[in-house]
Amino acid sequence: MHKVELSYALATGRAPEALIRNPLMELLAAVRAEGSISGAARALGFSYRHVWGELKRWERELGQSLIVWERGQPARLTDFADKLLWAERQVQARLAPQIAALHFDLDRAFAIAFDAAASVLVLRASHDSALALLGEHCLPARLHLDIRFTGSADALRELNAGRCAIAGFHLPPRTTTGSLIARTYKPLLHPGRHQLIGFARRVQGLAVARGNPLGLRSIADVAARAARFVNRPTGTGTRLLLEALCEQQGVAPATLVGYANEEPSHAAVAQAVAAGQADAGLCIEAAARSRDLDFEPLLWEDYFLVCEKEALEQPAVRALRAVLRSGPWLRRLSTLAGYAPARSGEALSLRDVLPWWGEGADGGPGRGPPKASR
Repeated sequence: MHKVELSYALATGRAPEALIRNPLMELLAAVRAEGSISGAARALGFSYRHVWGELKRWERELGQSLIVWERGQPARLTDFADKLLWAERQVQARLAPQIAALHFDLDRAFAIAFDAAASVLVLRASHDSALALLGEHCLPARLHLDIRFTGSADALRELNAGRCAIAGFHLPPRTTTGSLIARTYKPLLHPGRHQLIGFARRVQGLAVARGNPLGLRSIADVAARAARFVNRPTGTGTRLLLEALCEQQGVAPATLVGYANEEPSHAAVAQAVAAGQADAGLCIEAAARSRDLDFEPLLWEDYFLVCEKEALEQPAVRALRAVLRSGPWLRRLSTLAGYAPARSGEALSLRDVLPWWGEGADGGPGRGPPKASR
């Protein structure tokens, strides 16, 4: 029986995705993408002989064929290798929040070892691709983020219980006063106690197979065509958004095929669609694009950070706000599919930004379908 061992390496940079790297999976992914051993070798920066030798070694180790070796034909993965690669990618996607947290833990531990004066900011937030990249941009400011990804409502509860300094949550810019989203967040946010910090705007929509074969462009389409759906867990902001869209479009959430099938991150939702386990899932555009899927945008939403008012001028929070306003971060954020800066780093009033803290708020769960990045 083969067992899994984990390891890590020290490096000056990090890959865009917080994956635990594995040489065999990297080889298989490269062969699949390039269609040849020589192409895979070029993509990975190895010699043909090295890649060929490693694949043969792994075949002996696993007792299974990995590559269909046919002279004059493109190299392709065997059914076993294909299943192995898809299964590993699904597990990695499901564990993305925990893997990111592990990266942050290791970063913090080594940062303190190298620099005892480094600041650490404890942050709990809804899972987000941009937030996962922010930590690296904070390093020059000698600021290290201790991030754990959790549902939006749980993140706010952690803040209110004093277990973190910053919480992150997201919602559409026009949310009705009596909506599920407003009813969930309003008891957790207090104008006299809390201060919002602008972070970003991002697109949520449907991840679908290339070419969108079922023509899914709304939650109502998913329901009407009995498309297989993959959901996010109760308590996440995306689950709240789904239920708000269902309410707006006259869809009973439980009638969605696969409504009970949950994945813990945007990446895992996209991976389930890419693996053919579902026809559609609600997620951010960056996750869908990373799995080479098509993306049907539904709405923009605002992603905010929130802290206690008295924490706003603390050195670590001030350093974070400075990073959020910095040119390098804003340029990086703008390159991420489906993201845009939105008063990043600015201190914002709850009553001014969230319409359901005022009187006469109206509107639906979002401002019309945005244009998708290509």
